[in-house]
Amino acid sequence: QVQLVESGGGLVQAGGSLRLSCAASGRTFGTSAMGWFRQAPGKEREFVAAISWSGGNTDYSDAVKGRFTISRDNAKNTVYLQMNSLKPEDTAVYYCAADTMTRWDTTRLRRVSADYWGQGTQVTVSS
Repeated sequence: QVQLVESGGGLVQAGGSLRLSCAASGRTFGTSAMGWFRQAPGKEREFVAAISWSGGNTDYSDAVKGRFTISRDNAKNTVYLQMNSLKPEDTAVYYCAADTMTRWDTTRLRRVSADYWGQGTQVTVSS
């Protein structure tokens, strides 16, 4: 019952910044944890970041910790991923996902499992 649409992807030079947005619709958005994932060519999809439905808890992969920030604005039904100090290895299709939780626990998300997925947006970092 959640539909997700990513936007904000594009081409950026190494060291630059980009902000991705995920617009959500559906009655369960306000009670869903949200996550960002990415998949590079020839690689498996991997966990990037997650945020609780209230925004009070976050989790990041070691690869992006300190460079990326996940946030949400429930009034706008939107989740963001601010990406700074981008590297060529960040190049991938980035996917937004939603997952229902009774308590904060990112175990399932870290295993790249979620209830709803967007179609993805391409991020390319040039060197």
